[in-house]
Amino acid sequence: EAPRLGPDAAEPLASGMVFTVEPGIYLDGWGGVRIEDTVVLEDGKIRVISRSRKAGK
Repeated sequence: EAPRLGPDAAEPLASGMVFTVEPGIYLDGWGGVRIEDTVVLEDGKIRVISRSRKAGK
């Protein structure tokens, strides 16, 4: 989904844009999981506006 962040991204970033950060892991024979945080760009800095639980039991 646009906007995409990465080395080949062409769209300029602007204050107020909202993104998701979606690190994931995929293991053969098991499957995968992604944990998503939503962030907003404000004055050249990222502010996390939602946090996914990342700690184990």
